[in-house]
Amino acid sequence: MSLHAEIVTLFPEFVTAGLQTSILGRAQAAGHFTCTVTDLREFGLGAYRRVDDEPYGGGAGMVLRPEPVFAAVEAAESRLGVPCRRLMPSPQGRPFDHRMAGELAAESRPLLFLCGHYEGVDERVRLGLGFEEVSIGDYVLTGGELPALVILDAAVRLLEGVLGDARSASDDTFAPGSEGILKYPQYTRPAAFRGMEVPAVLRSGNHAEVERWRREQSTAATRAKRPDLLPGGDA
Repeated sequence: MSLHAEIVTLFPEFVTAGLQTSILGRAQAAGHFTCTVTDLREFGLGAYRRVDDEPYGGGAGMVLRPEPVFAAVEAAESRLGVPCRRLMPSPQGRPFDHRMAGELAAESRPLLFLCGHYEGVDERVRLGLGFEEVSIGDYVLTGGELPALVILDAAVRLLEGVLGDARSASDDTFAPGSEGILKYPQYTRPAAFRGMEVPAVLRSGNHAEVERWRREQSTAATRAKRPDLLPGGDA
């Protein structure tokens, strides 16, 4: 399955650098994923391509005006010939998780991300264009570029053929088969390093024992680090 994304941003060079790196870059090279980056400034107003203004009612900072955003979104969808699923990173949005990553990976429509900046985006953008707000955490960043890349990275790696070994995604923490608990510890060569040894069970060749150890370690790690994920656990 191939996924297409549109990213509308004031800083296209920021986004482009991330899209060319690691899994996202390889997924595009292999044809699993395509992405177009639109410079919002190209749709700015007047000779200076203005995209922001002072907020009504006063207050610090500037707010993205609706006209450039509407024009950029409408131009992107006109070029594609189909409506997009419109997403806007925002601390006020739906919490992003593995389930939503899978939902976006299976989305038949192109994904269109609006990367906000300054003090926010005119509310008429959300109301008039039907953007879904998505949050990657309870904190505020300077713009939506990093969240957009985080969301895309999590979704693209779930596309068939993107990861060399399909088990890499199915075995993830929070993947459907993980029972909602954290992943077990991982080890590789050397068997001993600075007085720390790889557990003997992992070198035993006994697959049943390895699986049992991994389940125990997953439960122990979850109890220690994220007890809220366990049945009856405290948040």
